[in-house]
Amino acid sequence: MASLNQWLFGATLDDAEFERQRSALLGTTPIPTLWLLGKTGSGKSSIVQTLTGSPEAVVGPGFRPETQATHVFDFPDSDTPLLRFLDTRGLGEAGYDATADLASLAARANLLIVTVRATDQALEEVVSPLRTIRQSKPQLPVLLAVTCLHDCYPGQQHPQPDPFITWAEPARGPSQADIPAGLPGDLERCLRAQQQRFAGLYDRLVPLDFTPADHGFQPPSWGFDRMRQGLLELLPPACRAALAGMTEVSGALASLYERQALALTLAASRWAAAAAAIPVPWLDIPFVMALQARLVRQLARLYQQPVDQTLWTQLGAALGGRLAVRTMLREFLKLIPWVGSAANAAAAGAAVYATGITLSWYFQQRRQGHLPATQELRTRYQAQVERGTKLWTSEPTP
Repeated sequence: MASLNQWLFGATLDDAEFERQRSALLGTTPIPTLWLLGKTGSGKSSIVQTLTGSPEAVVGPGFRPETQATHVFDFPDSDTPLLRFLDTRGLGEAGYDATADLASLAARANLLIVTVRATDQALEEVVSPLRTIRQSKPQLPVLLAVTCLHDCYPGQQHPQPDPFITWAEPARGPSQADIPAGLPGDLERCLRAQQQRFAGLYDRLVPLDFTPADHGFQPPSWGFDRMRQGLLELLPPACRAALAGMTEVSGALASLYERQALALTLAASRWAAAAAAIPVPWLDIPFVMALQARLVRQLARLYQQPVDQTLWTQLGAALGGRLAVRTMLREFLKLIPWVGSAANAAAAGAAVYATGITLSWYFQQRRQGHLPATQELRTRYQAQVERGTKLWTSEPTP
């Protein structure tokens, strides 16, 4: 049993081999990449934080530099990222020619999010590069996020009921009829001005107002659902599952621990599904097992719990036999032409997802002084397998 536990939950690859296999997967399973373009203070950090649920995701300090002017943020980490955010810094700076950086980022991005404050009328440093991007890569979808709407109605709450719930800004061009009725006058004028300024340069305009909770605006993330809907409509189908999973991360979970644990789990699950989609039987098992082992260690560190014999024994008793059988069966699925690899990918992603969610609950219980019974673990794991299967077999639709 000890050797089975170690194989299922403690297997590892050395760092070089893990990176080699991960890099090979990138060629067939690119990381969904969102490119942020906007002036400082236009709401880029708020969008990343709201999507990820991570307060550390600050454009600038939270992003690592790639060149002097371009920065990248991998969420939840750069080892097995679920989403990637790109940022171009220094637009409008004297002596900085952004042409090469813009071309490089446009080639990597799946979607461009342009952020502008509703009341900002000095936007040539954003409009000019966006026009260049639109001309050079017209197939790159662009979401125009008009932010900080409360600047248009200082001291007042957001309009209620939300006038934008059923509003979709038409692609045919701005006109008075396109603006919802009943908006504060300054907000209506600012939205129309941004429509005209960016006419022909975007695919969807989304009005947003993301503010800290202590600022008193309700809800603090006003417009999040319509932003998410716009992203799902504009992103390529292969990228939608990752974004759909992010909705859970940014939801009202009980603790920061849960949000971080879920992000790590979703990332590992996605990479396991990608590896298992390789149509050659048995080839993916070492990588998927290594992913699972890394996830166990990551969650243990997060919850400050030991990876000890008690853990291996309980995991083996509750999950080991089931997981071993599922691992063997899913590899035989690859022998079925066409359908087999997809079914195997869903099964692998679901298994890693279930392991992560179950372990997150298990470590929470141990932190509170309760050692869960084997049957509790088994029941929770099976429920999460079903949930994970739905996640990786259903493509989110707009």
